[in-house]
Amino acid sequence: MYQLSMGLAYFRANTHLKSSTFELFFRKPPFGGEFCVFAGLDQVMSHLANFGFTESQLQYIRELLPEADDGFINYLRNLSCSSLTVTSALPGSLVFPRVPLITVSGPLGLCQLLETTLLTLINYPTLIATNATRFRLAAGPSPTLLEFGLRRAQGPDGGCSASKYAILGGFDGTSNVTAGWIERGLKVSGTMAHSYVMSFRGWEGYGGAEDFATEVREVRDVKWPGTNEGELRAFVEYAQCFPKGFLALVDTYDTMGGVYNFCSVAVAMGRKGLKPVGVRLDSGDLAYLSRECRRVFNEFKASYPALEFWDGLQIVVSNDINEEVLVALGKQEHCITAYGIGTNLVTCQAQPALGCVYKLVEVEGEPRIKLSQDIEKVLIPGRKRCYRLIGSDGSPLLDLMIMEDEAPPTPGTRILARHPFEEQKRCFVTPTSVVPLTTVVWKDGAPQIPYPTVEDGRRRREEEVEKCREDHLRTHNPTPYKVSVSHGLYKFLHKIWLEEAPVVELS
Repeated sequence: MYQLSMGLAYFRANTHLKSSTFELFFRKPPFGGEFCVFAGLDQVMSHLANFGFTESQLQYIRELLPEADDGFINYLRNLSCSSLTVTSALPGSLVFPRVPLITVSGPLGLCQLLETTLLTLINYPTLIATNATRFRLAAGPSPTLLEFGLRRAQGPDGGCSASKYAILGGFDGTSNVTAGWIERGLKVSGTMAHSYVMSFRGWEGYGGAEDFATEVREVRDVKWPGTNEGELRAFVEYAQCFPKGFLALVDTYDTMGGVYNFCSVAVAMGRKGLKPVGVRLDSGDLAYLSRECRRVFNEFKASYPALEFWDGLQIVVSNDINEEVLVALGKQEHCITAYGIGTNLVTCQAQPALGCVYKLVEVEGEPRIKLSQDIEKVLIPGRKRCYRLIGSDGSPLLDLMIMEDEAPPTPGTRILARHPFEEQKRCFVTPTSVVPLTTVVWKDGAPQIPYPTVEDGRRRREEEVEKCREDHLRTHNPTPYKVSVSHGLYKFLHKIWLEEAPVVELS
């Protein structure tokens, strides 16, 4: 509402067509970390392409703003994003505080109207992608990570966004069928819930292959007679329904009894040339139970050596797993091969919001600055260009912001990099290579790059995480990453600061 209110005020003051530049950035990384993984640009580009007001919306705006005259309504009716130039980081990029993620240049009134939408299209995707990356770093590169959070997500929109951007952030798949349908190419997987297992009791009404069921019971009676019969029936039915996808939830009644039931079915499947997938644990001491599962698999391997799948059976675990649990499991001996993670991923329980802001930095070529007693909230004025300076070992040294009319940094050239607000914090840097951090993504009413895909972002995230120093990425007490300004921008910032800050009079 306040964007529309300001839009009307700009229009009445005849400043709505003045050229302006806004920057979208965050001041503090989430989860006690030092980085974010940028995401959501695909949504931004789609919004720019489809921006406009319907007649029904314009009528509603008249109701909300009785001060709005026909001139303002006609102005809104004819608005499009053809006059904007938008530069942005690319999805999957590692991004750091204060560095502009998106820069929007164009008419003041239009740029202002975009503020809330761009923030909501970037904040949550970037938060989810960052959270997923931290889960991936905590789990290590080997285990499969599956997003299981739709039932706990903030509505269907949040659920589908979480699925998509969790995969960009390092997850391997999702249980969300709608997300897979919307974003073709996402791996969608899921097996059974406890309700499926609980729905069976004994063998009454069994209509499957009798020889298969008999063989399963015979194997079970040799190994662990007395397991739950309804559970065994459920597994037999499921294995016949999904002969290539048999992954059993084993903790409905007794976990180890469930593992023996699974293995009994697995033997009968193996004798028919079929290969079961594995088991899922949803409660208990996951590290201990995973070792017990592997022990039973090895026991069956010794009894049935002709079946070659035992070593490859998956042990999937779920049950309110968060980043701390993954870190703790990493310090224990376990045999887990995959994690199903829901609530703590999609709700970002450790920090439910990312604080991206959208600030005016220039009007008609003149810099604008927002001052505050809180130094973190002081705005670095003017349109800027941003670069990542890479060291001799291939890892980033720092991110550097410069004024638009300054010469860009060049490899092999010594550069003075300064903290924007603390005079004593400065260093000389001689980069081996220099990487621009943003690219033009929208201009003249059309996208300037192909619409980003999840796979593009996922690949970029993998590459950038691989290059970044481990101490910047670690879960606890990460080393702060340097975000600096050029000497020229430092002097410009403090000159504007002194010009705009009132001088206090004491008497």
